[in-house]
Amino acid sequence: MYTALMIVGGLFWSLTYILIIRRGIKDRTYGMPLAALCANISWEGIFSFIHPHSPPQLYINYIWFLLDVLIVFQFLKYGKSEFPALSNKKLYTMFLLALVTGFGLVLSITYEFNDWQGAYAAFGQNLMMSVLFIVMLFSRGDLRGQSIYIALFKMFGTGISSLAFYLYQPISQGSVLLPFFFVSIFVYDVIYAGLIYRKYREYNIPLWRRF
Repeated sequence: MYTALMIVGGLFWSLTYILIIRRGIKDRTYGMPLAALCANISWEGIFSFIHPHSPPQLYINYIWFLLDVLIVFQFLKYGKSEFPALSNKKLYTMFLLALVTGFGLVLSITYEFNDWQGAYAAFGQNLMMSVLFIVMLFSRGDLRGQSIYIALFKMFGTGISSLAFYLYQPISQGSVLLPFFFVSIFVYDVIYAGLIYRKYREYNIPLWRRF
């Protein structure tokens, strides 16, 4: 049952990435906050190539890594429009610093907690991402790079994976921190989906019109 739940959660997350890429192409922007993007692609790189998971999670990691590479390209291509005060050199430097920091953070958490599943890093960065999506919505003031389906699929993907870990993984049974992550991520994801829905109402956009 654990494997089935993780596959379903992985599929929802894969759809989230695909929709972020699609929305980014249409809106000519990037759809994942920089810190979250760097932590995400670092996690996927580490648990695909340095400390690879067992299949089928390994194959899901490969897919996520490739999709995140596309989102990185979108950030490098369109990031200047979101940070007009930065030169291209400063933008790329900011990205490299964030990537090195994200990689070091994920790897350090893995070694610190002796967590070869990557659970602490994965759910910790997921909480950061949930908060940063809300920050991105308010800072942009519109729906550029975002949609209700991105919000919902992220919520379903993380929620199902959280449930799988809580019910079936011993690492969760003895942890106070992981259940805190599970609940907090869900709360922020619900808030984000609600805020996105309000934007749809504000702009009179039918839900089926903007994916």
